Amino acid sequence: MASIKRGFILICDDDIKIANSIQEELSTSEYECHTVNAGDDAIEKLKASPYDILLLDLDIPRVPGIEVLKFASSNTPFTQVIMLTGSADVNTAVQCMKLGAYDYINKPFRMDELLQIVEKSIEKKNLLTNITILSKEIEQRQGINIIGESPTIKQLLEVASRAANSELPILIQGETGTGKELLAKYIHSVSPRNSKPIVTLNCASFPDTLFESELFGHEKGSFTDAKNTKLGLVEIANGGSLFLDEIGELSLQIQPKLLRFLETGEFRRIGSLSTRKSDVRIIAATNKNLEEEAQEKKFRQDLLFRLNVITLVAPPLRNRKDDIIPLANFFLKLKSKSKSIKLLSEEAENFLLTHQFPGNIRELEHLIERSLIFSDGETIFPKHFNYNYLPAAESNGSTIKESEIFDKPLSEYSSEQIEKIHIEAVLKENNWDRDKSANKLGISKKTLYSKIKKYNIE
Repeated sequence: MASIKRGFILICDDDIKIANSIQEELSTSEYECHTVNAGDDAIEKLKASPYDILLLDLDIPRVPGIEVLKFASSNTPFTQVIMLTGSADVNTAVQCMKLGAYDYINKPFRMDELLQIVEKSIEKKNLLTNITILSKEIEQRQGINIIGESPTIKQLLEVASRAANSELPILIQGETGTGKELLAKYIHSVSPRNSKPIVTLNCASFPDTLFESELFGHEKGSFTDAKNTKLGLVEIANGGSLFLDEIGELSLQIQPKLLRFLETGEFRRIGSLSTRKSDVRIIAATNKNLEEEAQEKKFRQDLLFRLNVITLVAPPLRNRKDDIIPLANFFLKLKSKSKSIKLLSEEAENFLLTHQFPGNIRELEHLIERSLIFSDGETIFPKHFNYNYLPAAESNGSTIKESEIFDKPLSEYSSEQIEKIHIEAVLKENNWDRDKSANKLGISKKTLYSKIKKYNIE
């Protein structure tokens, strides 16, 4: 298997000897380099592939270096441009920097000096990529820690580690809440691509047009509100992994475009006639039976064949009994807002071990969050997990029932929503006496005041 390159570099210099010399030197440092000798050729290369760095000579034929720099700044904003100039003219250097060049270097130059600038520009490019990912609430995690000691999860991680070393697409199947996204990030973290980003896109979150724009990008003016050129996630993830969550929700209109990308690595931004390439490893996940979906013509059979070259199944929590208590203790530590971590009583552990967890790990996480809200002391008991557990609150002489408060299962409420309801119920139980309510809740009166204000409780 070919090694993963540190970066992709385009060298544009009309002096073929210099271009080849730079290519040879950078290739020994594990960079993949392509060379061109004219400005129009450089622009065509930039249209076709997302390069990390452009080494650009100012004095090149057909299209001047300054114009190529302007094109790169407008159309490939992540590409770091390093100008190669035979002139020490300060004004020219300043003009290049204003137009978006990362740096410049005067000819003749030492190769070690150029390599140092290249390494710094790669760092900046990766930083920009990660900032963009974080701004979309897409996180890259290295060294993902999956909690579990059961034989089932150990076997899954062993198979996942083997699969990670391949370049083949992976399909993760499993019920809702089994940790499919975490498994995808684990696969990326132990793969040769882990120095590059893993980007997550939920296939159920966008209508078709927005999904295509999110995935492949769009050109400025390609549709209403397209005020700027936008890079798609396949470009941002170049060299890394793309996680497509809830792939079974992908519409039949978008599926052929994804299939083409899987087969060729090629795509087009919306509104563009240029075909581009990106090197990403696809990991997809679904809670649906895609074979049944394909038989019912709801999912393309050929796309399914491309996605499930390697299939992993995330086991339901009821099949991982040995992992329930370690996971519960992990969530207790993670979700606790105080320095002292609450402990599970023996009865609470027995409750968790006998519960079937139809919502899997996500349900366990919600149970722990709920128990931290409802428990007043340092020990958690089964009543604190109970879906029907609410303080007795009177309304017209009768106890308020869960069905009178909630219009959906409690597992679908956030911890903050449940906390608000809990505080309101305690206040009603104590006739809105804040001193008594604060004592009942086990918090200070000041904290209660801040909670009332936060949740706008009247």
